[in-house]
Amino acid sequence: MTKKQTTRLIRQDEYAAEVEIELIYTDDDWSPYLSVEDAAKLDEVREALRQKDFATATKLARVYKLSPLAV
Repeated sequence: MTKKQTTRLIRQDEYAAEVEIELIYTDDDWSPYLSVEDAAKLDEVREALRQKDFATATKLARVYKLSPLAV
C-alpha cells in the first residue's frame, strides 16, 4: 500500500476550493481510493460552499471566488 498527497478541486456556484487529500494505492482493481475521512472532508467543504459558510470551508481548504474575464 502506497499513499500520495494530492489536491482536489471542488466547484460550487461561483466558488472553488482546493482540498488536500491523500490517495491510497493498492494492488486492488479499485485503486487509488480515498479514506473515509478524506471523502467526508470533501463532502463537508462542498456543503460549506453551498451554504456560503466560508469560516468552515477555509478551515479545511483554500477557497476562491470565481469571476468571469471581461475580454
